[in-house]
Amino acid sequence: MALQLIQPVSPDDASTAPRALSDRSYQRLATQLLALIAQGEFKLGERLPSERALAERFDVSRTSVREAMIALELQGVVEVRGGSGIYVTQVRGNAAASPFVSETGPGPFELLRARCLIESEIASVAAETRKDGDLDRIFTALSDMREHIDNKEENEAADQLFHLRIAESTGNSVLLQMVSAMWAQAKGPVWTKIEHHFHTPELRLASHADHQRIFKALLARDPIAARAAMRAHLERVISEFAQAWR
Repeated sequence: MALQLIQPVSPDDASTAPRALSDRSYQRLATQLLALIAQGEFKLGERLPSERALAERFDVSRTSVREAMIALELQGVVEVRGGSGIYVTQVRGNAAASPFVSETGPGPFELLRARCLIESEIASVAAETRKDGDLDRIFTALSDMREHIDNKEENEAADQLFHLRIAESTGNSVLLQMVSAMWAQAKGPVWTKIEHHFHTPELRLASHADHQRIFKALLARDPIAARAAMRAHLERVISEFAQAWR
């Protein structure tokens, strides 16, 4: 069973809960943008300001803007046009009712940053604790990734198994549960939509090369190289998902 990383916050505790737990920043931003669209500041068919401009105006990160745009796109309010920008495609009359309440988990970038921190250290530990049998299982997942490089779903399944096998090789069940839980949270509509935009065959090839470097460090029992390879892999995925639309 996957470890529950974040306990629900009761209404009585909501005022003292960290803001990230009680209200996702990208959801707040999406609701604000929805209100501005309904008020006519951004008109139907009009291109929205750049991510940089919106980040500066609302004092949020550009990745929060990216996630907010994905949330609005899921609602059919905006359309992302590669190489051109983001355009208003629908003006909603009731901006007060947030359409994002079903998105209760972390945003994609929040999750990826957590994975970067946690899985980098797990790889370092695994380089010292892994056994030959662990290497065999990790290599099988790596081979499956390469075999299914043109099949997104099967490649992703092998990718997930690769990371789980590394966590498993630490011999620490809590670390394995943590990695399982983080992967389980990468299933929501916002995550799926952002992958639709940026999870390309080229990304899969680059990720496979990353995984080969991670495996090489594990094989060499080099914890420093394993940590660096895992960190570089996940930082590159973050960078790919955050690349500008225009």
